[in-house]
Order: sequence, then structure tokens, then C-alpha cells
Amino acid sequence: MLSIQKKLSNMFYVILGMPSTAMGFALSIQISALSWILSTKYGLEIHEIGLVWAAGPIAGIIGQVLIGLISDNVWLWNGRRRPFIIIGGVLSSLMLLALPNIDIISSSLGIDGILGVAITVALMLDLAINVSFNPTRAIIADVTPEGKERTKGYTWMQTISGTFGVAAYLIGALLNNYVLIYVGVFLVFALSVIPVIFIQEPRELSTKDSNLSTTTVKTKTSFLEILNNIQPLWGFFIYSIYGIIKHLTHYEPGNYYVEIACFVLTLFFIVLALLQKEAGKSKEVAGIIGFKKILAAHSFTWVGIQTMFVYMFAYVNYKMPELDALSMGQVVSISFLVLNATGALLPVLVLEPLTRYLGRVRTHAICIGVMAVSYFAMIFLGITPFLVYVVMAFVGVGWAATISLPFAIMTQKVDSAKIGLFMGLFNLSVVLPQLVASIGIGQAISVAENKNLIFIVSAVSLAISSVLWFTIKESKSDNAETKNIGGGGGH
Repeated sequence: MLSIQKKLSNMFYVILGMPSTAMGFALSIQISALSWILSTKYGLEIHEIGLVWAAGPIAGIIGQVLIGLISDNVWLWNGRRRPFIIIGGVLSSLMLLALPNIDIISSSLGIDGILGVAITVALMLDLAINVSFNPTRAIIADVTPEGKERTKGYTWMQTISGTFGVAAYLIGALLNNYVLIYVGVFLVFALSVIPVIFIQEPRELSTKDSNLSTTTVKTKTSFLEILNNIQPLWGFFIYSIYGIIKHLTHYEPGNYYVEIACFVLTLFFIVLALLQKEAGKSKEVAGIIGFKKILAAHSFTWVGIQTMFVYMFAYVNYKMPELDALSMGQVVSISFLVLNATGALLPVLVLEPLTRYLGRVRTHAICIGVMAVSYFAMIFLGITPFLVYVVMAFVGVGWAATISLPFAIMTQKVDSAKIGLFMGLFNLSVVLPQLVASIGIGQAISVAENKNLIFIVSAVSLAISSVLWFTIKESKSDNAETKNIGGGGGH
């Protein structure tokens, strides 16, 4: 073990954040370039682009849960997470290389039309990202102690990742998205493969329940337990299956009964989760209750965020029709650059210190509230590129929190011996809402003349999320840290 890992030095946190940075960079390329290149180079319609984006969340459902479960129970190449990080990094690099060459791939295979090939490339890219994303986050929990050091690990992760994300959007804005893609091929490979060599993983994962052996914990989880753990997401899951089938079969029911039923089902299970009390329960049961509440709150965050990511180009085109395709792409790239700049600066400089006084959950809930207000502001102020950039800086407050604090909050609730599994289940609160945004909301936006609908949906979703986050109870370690810091100062 390197001395920097023993001391948990800042340099170690930098190295620890590099694999997640690699996947974040790949995702930044996907966000910045995928919709743009499908629209401008390949001529796909909005609903077709939404269908391509739906391929990614499908990969996430399979990839993150399965890889999380497997990585908790294997030891290969002197690591538990290492093999999946390396494999995912290599595959991500290859799929990025394929992205601007979809037409060439389609022609060489003798396939008429590029939609099927585009979906395949997007699916493989996102599957590759998801193969690595879970382990890159789980490894932080594996090698850091609970409490402020783990929070520091995830905030440093976001700072490093966000900094590279800013670089990604800067390349796309100042040069072009093609240069961004080819730079990404190299960086994703280097940042995912090299740093993990210097991180020593624990041979055994500890459990919070000292009465249970590691082996018992590993073999206890059943499919029904997993299904029960994600109960607040059942409505999203059912609609995702329905939406995929509807698109593949071109079925048009002429009503919205299924959408309404799934929304009511989601609200029912969210309320059910909120009514459950953690007090007086065992650590395991209380942790599952808390985990369900986190899923409920985080899912609505991602309905709004994914809607922005996928359809930002359509909003800019609607508000500023005078822009040509290249200029429109640059505005979108700069917008996400500003978003990631805020996301890179805030976690270590502001959010991590703030959590010591307010707690992780309260800090996160406030940031999500700021994001909701900013989305509402975009509806009225997003009429020039400059104003869009200003509003996106405030949107970045919520973005900074979203990709740093929930991981620290979630890992405090669940069993440390099952971090990989729960990280995968936690990702369902990202990918299932992404499917809803890509399929259901995409269809609504496609037929709506007023593209302000994009940020109306985003704003309402984030407002609901903020309210739900405020209902979540802080973990004991978080409360203890807050009290210790505030105790000497009259808090």
C-alpha cells in the first residue's frame, strides 16, 4: 500500500477520483456530442434521438446492478473493482471511436439507415461506461472510512471529474465535437487503466452487523429482496418497459392511461416509503428504509436533469432559431461547460465544508432547490446565449451536489459488504428516470410547439425532488460530525 493511501492524503484522493473521472469524461462527450451529431450529421428526428438515448439507461439497468453484485463477490487481478474498471475503460474508448463513424460502420455492414447502428453504438458505449461507473464509485467506499473522509472522497471525485468535464465542454466549444471525441478516446483509456494500479483494495469487505459473517452477507440477498429494496421505482420500471415496447411496435393507444397509472403508482410507493420510520428498527432494516427514501428523492432529480441533457439542443434551437447547426452546438457545449465548471468548483470548496455544519442531506436538498428555481428562471431568461450561460451557472449548484453528495449519503445507510450491489440499485434511480425522460417526455416535447416544456418538466421534477430530500433523516455519523463542529461555536 502506498503511503499516500495510508495517510489518506489529497494526492490519494486525486488518484482515487481518476477512474470515475474517465467515465465522467466519456459521459460528458456523450452529453455534448451525441444529440448534436445525430441531429446535424445523421438527420435523426427528436423522438428518434430520444430512442437512441434510451439505449443507455437500458444498459445501466443491466450493467450497474449486475456488475455491482458480481464485484462484491470476486477477486481478480489483485482487486475487486479493478478488473471492471479496466475492461469498461477499454470498451468506452473503442465505442467513442465508433461514435463519429456510425455511417461508415452502417455502410460496411450493408445496413440501410443508421438508426439501428446508432442505437447499438450508444448501447455499447453506455454499457461500457456502466461496467466501470459502479466500481469507480464503490472503490471509494471500499478504501475510505465512514464519515467525513468518505464525504471528502466523493467530493474530491466530483471536483476532479468536474474539472475534466469542463475541459471536455471547452474543447467542444472552442474547437469542435469531433476533436472532443478523439481526445476522449485517449483520456478515457489512460485515466481508467493507469490509476487503479496504485490503489490497493481490501481483500474482504466488512459488514456493519458484527453478528453476520462476510459469507452470510454475500449469499443472503435474493431477487425478491432486491425488488423490495427498489419499491419506490416500480412505477418508473413499469413505464420504461411499456415505453420501450410501444416504440418498438409503433403502438399508439390514443390515451394516457398507462402514464397516469404509473405516475399514481410512483406517488403511492413514495408516500409509503416516507411513512416508514427508521427509529426502533435494526440497522439493516433502518438502512433499507432510508435507502428507499433516497431512491424516491433521487429519481425525480434525474427526470429533470436527463430532460435538460437530451433536449437542450431543441430548446436552444427554439429560443434562438437564427443560429446555424454549428453555432447551436457551440451554445450547448458552452452551457454544459458552465454547468460543469460550477460542478467542479463547489464540491470541495463549498459543499464539503457546508456539510459539516448543515449535514449532507440538508445541504443536498438546498442545492436541488436552487437547481429547481434556476430551471424556472431558464424558461423566462434563456433568450440569448449569455443569459443561458448565467442561468446554467446556478443550475450547476444542483449538479455539483447531485454527482457527489448522494453517494456519501447512500453509503452511510447500507451495509458496507454490499456496497457494489447497492451502488447498482442506487443507479436505477438514475437510469429508470432517464428512460422516462428519453421515451415518454421525449414524445411530448417532440409534438409540443413550445419547447419551454423542456424546462417546465425539469423545474417541477427538481422541486419535487428537493421536497423529498428534506424528508430524509441524516445518518448518525453525519449528525455527530455536525454537532462536533458546531459544539464549540454555540451551534
